[in-house]
Amino acid sequence: MFQRDLDLERQWYRLLAEIEKTLGQKPKDLNGVLFIIGVQELGKGYKPFSKEEKQDLMHIGICRVLSQSGYYELTGSDKDGWPHWKVLKKLPHFDLLEQEKLLKMHVLEYFEGEMGWDLKPVAPENP
Repeated sequence: MFQRDLDLERQWYRLLAEIEKTLGQKPKDLNGVLFIIGVQELGKGYKPFSKEEKQDLMHIGICRVLSQSGYYELTGSDKDGWPHWKVLKKLPHFDLLEQEKLLKMHVLEYFEGEMGWDLKPVAPENP
């Protein structure tokens, strides 16, 4: 594994720990974190959501984090207050692992920018 991959994983686990500290529950995976971002961006707080709404919230999370690199642009909200996004440029053709890395990097940027969390990797202590 490359150093940058190790750093990404360290940052990711720091993020999960911060979310757990803040919300009292640790997301299970990337989709859980994208769901949290979607709820945040919707701005209506947490409530029970239908399966379809949960999928929409993850999509909002994806669009929001990838908007940081110009892949999506917010076009407005519908009558119910749900944000809508427009594709500005196609995503690179990555395999699933590379897609996950791209999303994780953008999620980390989101939380550093929006929440002000310092998620930079901390070098492991030498024995």
